[in-house]
Amino acid sequence: MKKACLALIFTVAGNLLYAQNVASINGNPINSKEFLWVYKKNHAGETNLDYKDLAAYLELYVNFKLKVAEAKALGLDADEAYKQEIAGYEEALRSQNKIPVNSPEYAYIMNEYREGVLMFNVCEQKIWSKAQDDDEQIKAYFDTNAKKYEGKPFSEVRGQVIGDYQQQLENDWIASLRSKYKIKVNQSELKKLTKQ
Repeated sequence: MKKACLALIFTVAGNLLYAQNVASINGNPINSKEFLWVYKKNHAGETNLDYKDLAAYLELYVNFKLKVAEAKALGLDADEAYKQEIAGYEEALRSQNKIPVNSPEYAYIMNEYREGVLMFNVCEQKIWSKAQDDDEQIKAYFDTNAKKYEGKPFSEVRGQVIGDYQQQLENDWIASLRSKYKIKVNQSELKKLTKQ
């Protein structure tokens, strides 16, 4: 009987905790309040929260979080230069005295910065440096997609080709991350956010 009660308590507690999350990646939650804070920050002036817009933004946000998860899996968060950059930013933020250190907004800002730097670092490794440094792959991409460039010579459209190649690298990488990491979206929590 005790085991059954404990199982019920843990199940209810787990469901309540999950209900406060809009999604999870490999069991790591994406907090609803933080997600909404990021959404509102990037959609300033919008007063109505539309489900379709929130769902589309969540897809982008999950892609961002997947890159962060991969950066952590690669150990980029243990890099000393990264740690120093974060410490410097935190010191600068604290010295402004505009946001209380113990406030949720402060935690959201710091998390956004930490994760943004990790995302930048991993994208540099996985996408941007590859697209800038591999002339053979860029030329091969151009040859495969020549119709897209309307017969223009490679030298004329090189910048556009590099941009398109980067996008292809990112799309492929995101697809591989989505198959590597388990993503769970809490649809009912996402719908609740539209009422806030």
